[in-house]
Amino acid sequence: MTLQVDKRAVARAFGRAAGHYDAHAALQRLSGDALLARAPAHSGPQLLDAGCGTGWYSKQWRARGKQVTALDLSPQMLQQARANDAAQHYLAGDIDALPLATAGFDLVWSNLAVQWSDDLSQALGQFRRVLRPDGTLLFSTLSAGSLQEVHQAWSHLDEHPHANRFLSEQQIAAACAAHRLSCESELITLHFPDALSAMRSLKGIGATHLHQGRDGPLLTRPRLAQLEAHWPRDRHGFRLSYHLIYGVSSS
Repeated sequence: MTLQVDKRAVARAFGRAAGHYDAHAALQRLSGDALLARAPAHSGPQLLDAGCGTGWYSKQWRARGKQVTALDLSPQMLQQARANDAAQHYLAGDIDALPLATAGFDLVWSNLAVQWSDDLSQALGQFRRVLRPDGTLLFSTLSAGSLQEVHQAWSHLDEHPHANRFLSEQQIAAACAAHRLSCESELITLHFPDALSAMRSLKGIGATHLHQGRDGPLLTRPRLAQLEAHWPRDRHGFRLSYHLIYGVSSS
């Protein structure tokens, strides 16, 4: 259950997006709010936000009385989280190799971060390691089928990948089962006034094609016109679909 992920490219992309990330983070809010709804009513005080981004949910948890450690691969994201006074502690680190002691947290929270892992099972194992035996793990991620509109539209222009690809729902479910997590799926569709806005929403959150360590080619006006012609749309606008998986465990 691995993907080819260039962690330096991921950190650079999210670093470039840090200053305007929250303006484009509609999906992250929908996913995070759904994950919050799955959180237990009561848990201990020590919380790890693994892949904290700008610290939006770190701050939500801090307001609930948690002692929050905000961890991210991108130094610029951590700077933004610190500027937002999101947590009590800030730590640069990789979710595949957490620089943290074993059994130090009552709750590990990770909203839309593990899709940037080299190995989902490795990341979940790391979350388990730093979690106390009676702690709770909550994560969300994207599965195959996400961004199908990007793949469909661009397939008429060239053969290069222009959006990230993700593990299948079955692969994610298998990793969850191996780490004693239950998982649920949800389809979320966002709408945009045009194809450029849809593509900019990906760039705005640092999520352009990165699984092989590069951004896509320059989007020229003629290519944009072709893209618009082939982009799936409905009466609400140009679609971007996301297949989300929520993993939950209190063990």
